[in-house]
Amino acid sequence: MLVAAATTLAVAVWLVVRDPQAVVLGYVWGPAAMVAAAFSLQRIGSMVVLPRVVRAFWRQLGHAAVILALSCGAALALANNNAGMSLYVAVPMLTGMFWTMTAFLRLPFGDRTPLGWARVLLDLATVAVAGGLLFWYVVLSSAPSGTGLATRAAAGTVGVAGLLCLTVIGQAAGRADGPIDPLALRLLTVAPMVAVALAVLLIAGNDFSRLLISVGGSPLVALSFASAAYQQRRAFGRPAADPATRPPRRVRTELVPLTAVTAMAVLIGYVAVAEMTTRARNLIFGGVVIAVLVATRVLLGLRDGRRMMDGLHDHQAELERLAMTDALTGLANRPRFVSVLTERLAAHRPATVLLIDVDDFKMVNDTMGPALGDQLLYQVAQRLQENSAAQELPARLGGDEFAVLLDVEEVTSAEEAAGRILQALAEPFRVGEHQLLAHASLGVAIAGPGDSADEVLRNADIAMYAAKEGGKAAWIRFEPRMRQDVVNHARLGSELHNAIIRRELFLLYQPVFDIVTGRLHGVEALVRWKHPTRGFVSPGDFIPVAERSGLIVPLGSWVLREACEQLARWQREHGAGAIKAINVNVAVRQLREPGFVDEVAAVLSETGLLPQNLVLEVTESSVADGRQVRETLHALHEMGVRLALDDFGTGSSSLSLLRAFPVDVLKLDKSFVDGIADGEDRGRLAVAAAVAQLAEYLQLSAVAEGIESEAQLERLRSMGYRLGQGFFMSKPLPADEAGALMGAPATVASGFGLH
Repeated sequence: MLVAAATTLAVAVWLVVRDPQAVVLGYVWGPAAMVAAAFSLQRIGSMVVLPRVVRAFWRQLGHAAVILALSCGAALALANNNAGMSLYVAVPMLTGMFWTMTAFLRLPFGDRTPLGWARVLLDLATVAVAGGLLFWYVVLSSAPSGTGLATRAAAGTVGVAGLLCLTVIGQAAGRADGPIDPLALRLLTVAPMVAVALAVLLIAGNDFSRLLISVGGSPLVALSFASAAYQQRRAFGRPAADPATRPPRRVRTELVPLTAVTAMAVLIGYVAVAEMTTRARNLIFGGVVIAVLVATRVLLGLRDGRRMMDGLHDHQAELERLAMTDALTGLANRPRFVSVLTERLAAHRPATVLLIDVDDFKMVNDTMGPALGDQLLYQVAQRLQENSAAQELPARLGGDEFAVLLDVEEVTSAEEAAGRILQALAEPFRVGEHQLLAHASLGVAIAGPGDSADEVLRNADIAMYAAKEGGKAAWIRFEPRMRQDVVNHARLGSELHNAIIRRELFLLYQPVFDIVTGRLHGVEALVRWKHPTRGFVSPGDFIPVAERSGLIVPLGSWVLREACEQLARWQREHGAGAIKAINVNVAVRQLREPGFVDEVAAVLSETGLLPQNLVLEVTESSVADGRQVRETLHALHEMGVRLALDDFGTGSSSLSLLRAFPVDVLKLDKSFVDGIADGEDRGRLAVAAAVAQLAEYLQLSAVAEGIESEAQLERLRSMGYRLGQGFFMSKPLPADEAGALMGAPATVASGFGLH
C-alpha cells in the first residue's frame, strides 16, 4: 500500500514538473504500482486463517492485478507513439476487469437460485445496453475528429465494463453478512470509476485530462486494491461484530437498473428534440412520460416494500438479540457464546475459554433468598463486563456459571486473564444491605487444533472442577491428563455402582479409646472396597468418585444400615460390655436428601437401636452447606441422634458453627495432633489445648484423631483429652476383632498392643 501511495504521489509531482519530451517517465509508475498491489492481494489471499471463500476472492483480484500490470506495461511501451488506446492496452485491461467481475460474482451474495441469477443478469444487461448507447451516442459523437475508430471503440468498451463492475460491486455490497469488509468493498469501487473516467476523458477530454487519466489511473487503481487488502487485514485483526447487533448495509441495488432507464429516457428526449419531426417527437415524449411514470410507481412500491422489510429485519434482529442474551444479567447466553466460539474455531482464530463458577452460591441463595441471589449474579456479571477487554466476550451459561471467551492462545496471556478475573471477583459485593464475598473457581481451556466448541467447554469444565477440588477460589489450566482422570473416574464410578450391588464393599471399625482408663469407648465405621481385579481400592480414590457421581447416597445408606446392624449384633453378643454407640460418617449429599431423617429413624427402628446409640460425623463444610442441611441436622438432634463435628479446626468458621450447629462431639483434626509431642510447634499445641478447654466449657466430648505415638498420647492426656483414636492404639479392625476388644479387661486394652 505504501508503494502504491508513493507511485501515486510521484505521478502527481511529475504532472506538475513534466517534460513533454519525456512522457515515458509518467507511465513508468503504473507497472510498479500494479505489481505492488498484486503482491498485497496475493499475500492476504494466502492467509490460511481466513475463510476459503475470502482467500479465493483476494487471490483472484491478485490475478486481475497481474493482468492489469501487463496493460500498464503495454501503455509504457507505447507511451511515445501517442496512439490513443491501443488494443495492446485495451485487451489486457478488459481481461483484468472481467476477471475482477467474476471474483465478485463468486461471492455468496443475494439469491443463488436460477431466478436470483436471472435478476443479476437482467441488471447487468440493462446497464450494458444503457451504457453502450450513452457512450455510442453522447461520448463517441463528442470525440475529436482525429480520434481513431479503434481508440473510440476500445474506450467505449472500457467505460461499459467499468459500469458493469460498479453494478457487480453494488450487488456484493447488498448482502448484510457478506464475508468481505464493507470499507474494503467501497475502496474497490475506485477501480471501475477510474475505468469510466478513462473512457470519457480519452474520447471527449482535452490533452491534459487525457494525460492525467492515462498516467495517474493505474497507480490510483493499484492504491485502491492495496488499501482494500490492508483494510481486510485490519478487519480480521479486530473482534468480529455480533450478528445480532451488526447494522445492515443499506445498499439500494434496485436503483442501478432504474438509473439506466432514467438515463435512456433523457437520451431519447434529447434525440427527439434535436433530430425528429413534431409528430414523432410527441409520440416519443408520450412514451418517455409513461416510462418515467411507471418507473416512479415501481420505485415508490419498492420504497414501501423496503420500509416493510426494514421493519421486519429490525424486529427479527431484536428477537435474535433477545434469544442470544441472558435475561437477568444482559450478558451473552450459552447459545450465543457457543455460536461465537464455533465461528472463531471454524475460522482458525485463537480461542481460550475461562469457565467461572461462583463458590458456595447455593448457600447464599438458601440463606438470603433467591432475590438477593439474583442481585449477586447481576453484580458478578457487571464485574465481568467491566474487567473484560473489548475483544473478549463475557457470558452467563446458566445458574451461577459464567464464561469469558478470549482471542488468545498463549498460555501466559490466558493465565493473566484468569488471575485478573479472579482478583476482580474477590472484591466484596454490595447486595442490598449486605457486604458479600463471592469467590469463584475458574477453569482455563486453550483451544487446540481440531477442537470443537463442545470439547473446549468440556475441557474448561474439567479444569474448573479441579480448581474446586483443590480448595476453591482459584484457577487451574486444563491439561490433557485431566481428561484421562475424568475417564478413569467415570470408569471407577461404574465399577463402584456394580460393587454396591455385588456386595464387594465391607466395613472396618476404627476403635475409639478412653485414653485415661484404656477401655474401648466406641468405634468409627469405615468403608472399604476389595475389587475383584484391582484388589483393595483406597477410600481416597473411590469416595471422591462416589461424591461426584451421586453414588455417595446409596453407598452412605448401605454403610449406615450395615453399621447399625453390626452394633445390634455386638449388643446381643456382649451385653453390657458392648460399646454404647457407633460412629458413622455422613456426606453432605446425604444430608440434602429430603428423606434422610426418616431413613435414619427407619434403620434405628429395624435394628432395635436407640437414637443415642448412633453418632453421625459431619464435616464443617457440610454444616455450612445451606438451609436444607441445617434443618436436617436439627431434626436429627431433636430425635436424639448425637452429632460429631469431624476434622474440627480446619475450617474458617469453626467457632461460629458451634453457635448454630447442635454439636455433641468435637473431633480434633489429625493435622493438629502431628508434631505436638516435641512441643516445638506452639501453634498446634495452642489449638489442641484450646479445643479441649472449649469442649469442657461447652460440656462436649472431645476426641483426638490420628494418634501415632506414645508421646502424642501423653501430651493429649495432659491437656485434658479423654478420648482418642489412631494407629498407635489400634488400626481399623474387622467386626470380630473389634468385638473381641469389648470383652478385654482394661489392663489389656491399655497396652494398645494392636497397632
